Amino acid sequence: MTPDLLWLVVMVIAVFAAILSGVPVLLAIAGAPTLVALAAAAFGDFDLVFFQAVPQRVYGIMTNPLLLAVPLFVLMGLLLEKSNQAERMLKNLTLALGGNQSALALSVVLVSALIAASTGIIGATIVMLGTITLPALLSAGVNKHMSSGLICASGTLGQIIPPSIVLILLGDQVSNAYFEAQQEAGNFAPDPVTVGDLFAGALFPGLLLVALYAAYVLIRLRRSSSSRPAEESRERVSPFELFKNIAPTLGLIVAVLGSILIGVATPTEAAGVGVAGAILIAASGQGRGAARVAALCAILAVVLLALRQAGLFGLEFSGGRISWSLASLASIGLTVAAILLLLVAASSLFRKEVLLPALGETVTITGMIFGIVMAASVLSLVFRGFDGDVHVAELLNALPGGAYGMLILTMLVIFLLGFILEFVEIIFIVVPIVGPVILQTDISPVWFAVLIALNLQTSFLTPPFGFALFYYRSVAPPEIRTVDIYVSVIPFVLIQLMALALVAAFPALATWLPAVLF
Repeated sequence: MTPDLLWLVVMVIAVFAAILSGVPVLLAIAGAPTLVALAAAAFGDFDLVFFQAVPQRVYGIMTNPLLLAVPLFVLMGLLLEKSNQAERMLKNLTLALGGNQSALALSVVLVSALIAASTGIIGATIVMLGTITLPALLSAGVNKHMSSGLICASGTLGQIIPPSIVLILLGDQVSNAYFEAQQEAGNFAPDPVTVGDLFAGALFPGLLLVALYAAYVLIRLRRSSSSRPAEESRERVSPFELFKNIAPTLGLIVAVLGSILIGVATPTEAAGVGVAGAILIAASGQGRGAARVAALCAILAVVLLALRQAGLFGLEFSGGRISWSLASLASIGLTVAAILLLLVAASSLFRKEVLLPALGETVTITGMIFGIVMAASVLSLVFRGFDGDVHVAELLNALPGGAYGMLILTMLVIFLLGFILEFVEIIFIVVPIVGPVILQTDISPVWFAVLIALNLQTSFLTPPFGFALFYYRSVAPPEIRTVDIYVSVIPFVLIQLMALALVAAFPALATWLPAVLF
């Protein structure tokens, strides 16, 4: 064993030991490799000049416009969660579909898919589902294992159904890995891999996962369709009430996801639109006056969009002269009015103590994500300093099965890492290492990214560190033991692996839509 390989083994052991010891993840991922590099440098086996690239990498992370979408999407989800919009939508759809076990459980899956496409915040979704639907599921006769597994699994849909933070982070890393791989192969002008590609590629696999969950629920509960109804199902909800609570969320999904998929806006721009839409939706639930302001602002936004499509938006500059018309001046006035109304809506959220808590949690979550990203860049530098990329390339190229052998091993490693690491750590550790090697083959980068995203779904449900399990434990009653929660998610992890296998067997599920749209 060469000294480089020996130090790599020591570094891997040190990183995992630090993580499992309870040291903050950021310090474990950056600190352990740094200490190992310093020790290796003392023996003349590491060149400390690699650390000179750390400031440049940190600067690149903080100035990456794509990653700006992360805090915006986080804020959008938190605003909807704290305004109780998702809770109202869930209650109304549950009442509309309720009446027996199957209808109630199916409503959890469907509403979770809607929430996933509009919020994508796992913790908030699972806590809400556990608080609202768990008592109803149990009272309807659904056993604790089925109820617990359904809530945990449904709550994680936000990480595969776009727009998703997982896909944004994957888009950044897979794009870099693909560019590096193509340069190694001699292609210095490859077609870029965008987050929009990944959003389009993950749409059908995400819906496939929803369908598999729904099918499993219906099959498991088909014999209980005549069981006593949930308490909520004795109530009734009017079609207008149902539409009033669901339409804003659907509109937000169409505005954000649709603008990305048809190429009207970048993910960062669409995230900004999403935050504005979330402010209006949240404000609409804060009283009649705030609801009127939100509705008027939304109407002005639609009018401005129509003017923009008609070419009547704003002033035109030609030959050093400004040309204008009454329509263009009117569009400017409407824009100012819409901004003022948006500020009024935001002020109502401030007074109701919705805005500041959402901003505070956004800063915390974003800081955690960016901290791990920067720490992972330090790990990557040390890894390359020990020629780890060379050793990984040699290992992968020696595997039987060629490119698909590499892919299978990568998926297995990611699945196992999901038991002990968070999705951010896995993305920023694994993809920069294996991506440049695998993407030199004929494997589609979009397909590769979607497979990783589906695989990462399991990391939220696999004990002992599955985030979904922790969040659900915080709202589950004492009679549902931790071991019951662990057992309850096993069928849903198998369903996730089934979805992964289907997308692996039929790559067109991930590649067809991006090819059509882009």
